[in-house]
Amino acid sequence: MKSITKKRTKAFLIDMAISTAVTAGVEYFLRKKVKNEAVHALVTPTVVMWALEYVQLRQNGQTIGYKKMGLALEHEDGSQPTSNQILKRMAYRDTVSTFDYLKNPKAFEKQQGEILPHDRFSETIVKEL
Repeated sequence: MKSITKKRTKAFLIDMAISTAVTAGVEYFLRKKVKNEAVHALVTPTVVMWALEYVQLRQNGQTIGYKKMGLALEHEDGSQPTSNQILKRMAYRDTVSTFDYLKNPKAFEKQQGEILPHDRFSETIVKEL
């Protein structure tokens, strides 16, 4: 695994830990209002993770994990990613990207790990700072 890919993995794990902590807090309040366990198991964690990631990437191109690992998300031309790009990237990563990896794991990384399939799809690049 290339260096930037390792950093991206560590950044994702940091962001996942933060998201899990926030989800626990949100669920504490939602349990009284929503009785359906499927909502608590599937919907709430996904919505919280996507919301946190979207807000952070939209404001400064970095999540807390990316900042800690010295990474930043950019448009291919070097500008800030648009809202549409961020949403496309998250949706592709959490759905189709898994199948891309299972089909051909050796071709998963391009350009030293700066571009993964969800980055190609959304026309973004992850750069080291």
